[in-house]
Amino acid sequence: MTTLTILGIESSCDDTAAAIVRGHPGAADVLSSVVMGQTALHADFGGVVPEIAARAHAEKLDICVVQALEQAKLGLDDIDAVAVTAGPGLIGGVVSGVMCAKGIALARGLPLYGVNHLAGHALTPRLTDRVAYPYLMLLVSGGHCQFLIVSGPDEFRRLGGTIDDAPGEAFDKVARLIGLPQPGGPAIEVRAREGDAKRFRLPRPLLDRTGCDMSFSGLKTAVLRQRDSLLVNSTLAARDQADLAAGFQAAIVDVLAEKARRALTDYVALTQSPSICVAGGVAANMAIRDALASVAAEFGAGFIAPPLALCTDNAAMIAYAALEQKDRRAPDDMGLSARPRWPLDHSAPAMLGSGKKGAKA
Repeated sequence: MTTLTILGIESSCDDTAAAIVRGHPGAADVLSSVVMGQTALHADFGGVVPEIAARAHAEKLDICVVQALEQAKLGLDDIDAVAVTAGPGLIGGVVSGVMCAKGIALARGLPLYGVNHLAGHALTPRLTDRVAYPYLMLLVSGGHCQFLIVSGPDEFRRLGGTIDDAPGEAFDKVARLIGLPQPGGPAIEVRAREGDAKRFRLPRPLLDRTGCDMSFSGLKTAVLRQRDSLLVNSTLAARDQADLAAGFQAAIVDVLAEKARRALTDYVALTQSPSICVAGGVAANMAIRDALASVAAEFGAGFIAPPLALCTDNAAMIAYAALEQKDRRAPDDMGLSARPRWPLDHSAPAMLGSGKKGAKA
């Protein structure tokens, strides 16, 4: 099997990244991975500002590529192909990455592969743990949350997903509500360790319905109402803040764990060696990981959570996804477009509605 060296580029949200991966499907090594975050740039705005993110990507992409090559001790002459996130994501950032990748590919005469950002996350367990197909994937991040059966490099069947806010978005919004810094996920996880998760009766949305679909916007609203009832002179006491953080995180964990049980029930009959994998930025949350590991054990399934650096947005997953998919598709030409929307399972109905540019998720 031919060994290839692929340069990956990622710029779908607020992390500018480049990486080099070498190998073949199911057996590849990450030679370098560079990620430049933008947390400080967006800190005063309570969330990611698309225009600021796009400008930062344009300024940092070439630096990331140079650093990735230096870390790998390689030059562009050693690269066999260029892979880039072509969507979904904030369109300004995606355009920045696609144009950078096009420039490198055109200048060096290299094949160009536009990769679905979600496929990068979904195929990460193949890179890190060489998981065999088919496996169950929980992709849980700031913008997405869905259960997928991954049967091949481009074969994804969605069992369910969020019908409104993704967990990462909910973490960010709740953090702002209770006075914690951004990004909200890590801030709430730290604060929750000091709180009483049972003090407040927060809802577990959609657990009374069958299936694997999820909803988190109502939980966010419940936290808002509880917070308002606790304010004294517009101030939230430290104890109340910790208990709200713990209660909110516990509600997210309970929903994801129960939906994972339902997804595993649908999936385990497909293989004699079942595995549930988790990826995406929210997969860095240890309470969520521990709960999913316990659910996997109930079903006798393996549990795979990639290293934290490969759970959040990175370019190694993009390079590896291209490595997996290259034998099933032709390279893209210079007409490759950036896509704000790009669902993995095209046969499933849209979770969040559709527009002129297609299904949102």
